[in-house]
Amino acid sequence: MNALFESHVLLQQADPAAASGSLVSTVLELVMKGGWSMVPLGLCSLVAVTLIVERVIVTRAARIAPPAFLASLKSLRRHPRQALAACAADPSPMARVMQATIKARHETRELQDKLAGEAGEREVQKLKVRMRLLSVMPQTATMLGLLGTVIGMIRTFTVIAASGESLGKTEKLAQGIYEAWTATAAGLFIAIPALIAYHMILARIDRAAAQLDAGVQSWRDAEMTDDVVAEASAATSNGTVQGAMDGELVLAKG
Repeated sequence: MNALFESHVLLQQADPAAASGSLVSTVLELVMKGGWSMVPLGLCSLVAVTLIVERVIVTRAARIAPPAFLASLKSLRRHPRQALAACAADPSPMARVMQATIKARHETRELQDKLAGEAGEREVQKLKVRMRLLSVMPQTATMLGLLGTVIGMIRTFTVIAASGESLGKTEKLAQGIYEAWTATAAGLFIAIPALIAYHMILARIDRAAAQLDAGVQSWRDAEMTDDVVAEASAATSNGTVQGAMDGELVLAKG
């Protein structure tokens, strides 16, 4: 690989256009020499890229909790029916979790926590759809690469053993080994990015779960604040009425 890189650098310094074409032809040559294992490896790479792109789109923060929806829901905090209608009209995970939270507003605190937690868990599980399949891609690509290498080595030594003319000619052995290890290199080339992407997407899902929990807690804290204000207002109003009644009673006695 170092020799290949150094030759490419020297060629690029001499002729950039030729270097670009040489690099492409070298990659294509490596693919062609990888043997039959390059076919399932190509399928693995296609599946991995598709899953990664799809999960990245699904786990976008703007899709999990659209800012416009949160702003409209905040303005409807004192109008539960309208808030439920807004949640039903929005397809985001946050809307479904908030819908379950608002519906449970008359239940006990423990039951509210349970219902909101179950709704959040359902949404997180939806975000994890096909993640198990993506987690299999790195191991599958690595194993296919190793299998291609082993089969290529077996084929190489079989040819050398069957041909008396190849005895003592190390270039034939080197060529066979080179072709066999190409499969392993291709498998690792697919497995490493897929493994990194898998863990990055899991981190995005964890952030989405925290985002859903923060949205529910913000709504419930606002409800508790409203209840405290309402109770304080009611107490003040009752005190004013009671004071007025006491004043009238004093005047009547006088």
